[in-house]
Amino acid sequence: MADENTDDTAEKQAPRGNENTHFKTMMEKHVPFGKNNFIEIARKKYVAADGEREFISISRGYFLRDNSKRFKNSITIPDDEEVIDFISQAIKEMMSDKE
Repeated sequence: MADENTDDTAEKQAPRGNENTHFKTMMEKHVPFGKNNFIEIARKKYVAADGEREFISISRGYFLRDNSKRFKNSITIPDDEEVIDFISQAIKEMMSDKE
C-alpha cells in the first residue's frame, strides 16, 4: 500500500526568492487513503549559505486528475532521534489504546 521513491531526488528553491537556499528531497514515501488523498513522509535537506540541515516532513495532500500531487498541509520534524522516537511511540500507543 505504501509507495517509496528513493531513486529520484528533487531540489527546489526556497520560496520568497532566496536564491541561496534550496531544499533537497533525499527520500520519500507515501500512502494513498480515501478517494483521492495521500500522506507523504519525506527526508529533506535544507541547503543554505549558513550550512545544511536534514529534517523529516509529513504532508497531507491529494492527487489531481493527471495523477500529480497537490499538497495541503505539512509539518516539519527535526532530525532528532529523541523527537522522532517520541512521535512514533505516541502514535503506536494511541493506535493500541483505541477501542
